[in-house]
Amino acid sequence: VQLVESGGGSVQTGGSLRLSCALSLNPTSDYCLAWLRQAPGKEREGVALIFTRDHSSYYLGSVKGRFTISRDNDKKTLYLQLGSLKTEDTAMYYCAAGLRRTYDPYEYIYWGQGTQVTVS
Repeated sequence: VQLVESGGGSVQTGGSLRLSCALSLNPTSDYCLAWLRQAPGKEREGVALIFTRDHSSYYLGSVKGRFTISRDNDKKTLYLQLGSLKTEDTAMYYCAAGLRRTYDPYEYIYWGQGTQVTVS
């Protein structure tokens, strides 16, 4: 199992970014795929979830309407489109896979290495 993020960077307030996560998972299993973030001095938090079985998605309240999670099955890639970015969105962003529908980072089994997003 391998997850590899890319696409982070620095952007001005109000700008946009798209994060990508290349997935290498068991194709016969159902997963909850998530993007989580951790800002300096803060706990890691889940911001967006998507289920492989039914493609239902869920968002943290503070990003709803600004972020969009999606998955390209053929390319085996998970995306997070970030829009209307705010300084408080600055964090290390991680993609992760687990078996439960949860924002709790401790429930996730597989993790990428993270990609930094800085909004100024």
